[in-house]
Parts: sequence; structure tokens; C-alpha cells
Amino acid sequence: MSDLKINNITDRTGDSGPVIAGVCTVTSTGAFTVPVGPTDMRGGRGRAVFGGGKTPTNQSVLDYVEIATAGDVTDFGDIFTGTYAMGSCASATRGIFAGGWGPAIKADISYVTMSSNGGGNDFGDLRYTNYYPNTCSDSTRGVFSGSYNGNGNKYNVDYITIASTGNSSDFGTNNGEVGLTYAGAGFASPTRGIFASGKDKSAGNAYNKNIRYITIQSKGTGAHFGELTFSGSYTTGCSNSTRGLVIGGSTPTKRNEIEYITIATFGNATDFGDITTATNSLTSAASSTRGLNAGGSQPTTVNTIEYVTIASTGNATNFGDLTVARVNLAGCSDVHGGLG
Repeated sequence: MSDLKINNITDRTGDSGPVIAGVCTVTSTGAFTVPVGPTDMRGGRGRAVFGGGKTPTNQSVLDYVEIATAGDVTDFGDIFTGTYAMGSCASATRGIFAGGWGPAIKADISYVTMSSNGGGNDFGDLRYTNYYPNTCSDSTRGVFSGSYNGNGNKYNVDYITIASTGNSSDFGTNNGEVGLTYAGAGFASPTRGIFASGKDKSAGNAYNKNIRYITIQSKGTGAHFGELTFSGSYTTGCSNSTRGLVIGGSTPTKRNEIEYITIATFGNATDFGDITTATNSLTSAASSTRGLNAGGSQPTTVNTIEYVTIASTGNATNFGDLTVARVNLAGCSDVHGGLG
């Protein structure tokens, strides 16, 4: 049998490879792994999903965009009930939306299949009813930190295994120097979760500038990472695998600044650039190259989406629009920094 050099074969026009019909065998010193499972569960398509929010009516709408291509969103379906101030995170296949207010404080966890547009499905419950949790995830585990249930201090950090369904489990605490913070920013690298800013319930809802970190696959208490240049809340955060962004927020004056950290290196945040207009109560999502911010209050409620190039520094550029202008919405993507 003679060797067949496939990389040297074209079709009769020379424009593409051959179409081989019939029985053939291939031997190779390389390796080839055939993808398995349904195509809608393989994930990593570069999609961001934005869910819930308030207009001021509570919203159940889910929207999605392809992060690499600027443009308006497409309808994804609905979550179960109109909910705002949820936490959100994702693996390469599933997006998670948890907690929130709609019309009472909730413990519900819903999931979506990121490659489809079929709306939300029941996942389980958080251990506590809460809203405004700070969230992050790697490829397998989602973490919810610093939630606020409106009824006393809760320092709990919960986690879920994203590929399964069920109730959340205890991860550790988010206490000590930072107390209970909620309504802040969360993002991750493949190993480290970051929580930044927020209101500190243990200090009379004071605005906070601390940055904390956890090791996502190791349960335990969050530890000090550094500080933002401002004390604020109602921020949003996103990341690629190396750099995390904290966007907008209140001090309580609305902010248009973006700050960044290098996730693997402890230290304080540095100026990145600006979003177009000072905005709080917005959300974000990211790919390995782009960070998006969406919605929020300026002070009127807006439907705008903007983007930045994460590896560089600079100001945000218009991306497109949400289907509904809203505040306190939640966002996630299937290609964010926690996935590598």
C-alpha cells in the first residue's frame, strides 16, 4: 500500500480538498479525536447571553449576541419569572442565572444551553434567598459570593457543579477585612475567582474598594488581592484568562471608568479607559479578546451594548442594542476567562 499525502491533494479546480467516496483507510503517526455528544452541548461558540433586569417592570427576557461580531441582540427565550439582580456565570455549554428579586427575594437557579435559544430550565436552589450576588466560574464550578438577603448578615459563599443539576453547596466565607459585600463585580481565570467592590453589609452598606480572590477548585475563605482606585458598588466585571475588568458603578455618583487587574498577580487596579457614559447597575460578558458591557442606568435606563479589547487599554466602542432597555440585568458567556 502506498502512502497518501493528503495535504498535497486538491480537487480538480485546485480550490479545495478532495471528496472521498467509498471505503478508505488512513494510517497516521498523529492522533485524531472524534467529537462526541450532541452538537448543541459542545459549547465554546463565542456567545454572550443577557438575562432578566428591570425596566422598571421585572423582566424575564433573555438575549444573546456573538461577541466577535458587533450588532444588536437576538431573542434567546425567557427565564421562568421576571427577575432582576441575579448572579450569573457559565461553562462552555451552560449559562447559569441564580437568585434575584421577582417579585420577592429568590433562591432559584436556572440554566440555559448556550448554543441553543430555548430559554431557561430549572437547575435547583441556592442555600439562601438572595440578590445581587457576586459570581464567577471556571469550566466546571460556579461560585456565588456576598449575596444579600435583606435579613441580617450572610457571609456565605456557595458553589454548584455546572454540568449537573441540584442545590448549591457551602464553599466557605467572604468575611474578615471585607465583611459581606454584594452588588459588586466578579470574574475569573481558569484557577482564580475575583470579587471586587460592592456594598459592605457589615459596615452599614458602605461602598467598598477591596478586591478579594478565591481558588475556585479549593473551598475556603476569600483572601485579600488588592484595591480599586475607588470605593463603589453596582459595578460589573468580566475577564479573559489573564486580565479582569471592573466597569462603571456608583460611588454613589455614577462612574464611566474601567479599571483592570492582572489576575495571576496580586496588586491594585489600574486605569483602563472609559465607557461612553457614566453608568451603574449594568452587566458584562467577555471572550478571550473582547469585554462587553450592557444596559444600566445613566440615569435613564438604557439598552446600549459597548465593547473593549481586553488585551489593550482604551475607551469603549458601540456594539449594538439589547431588545429591552433595563437595569440590574445579568450576563455570561461561553468563552470567558475562567474557561482558559
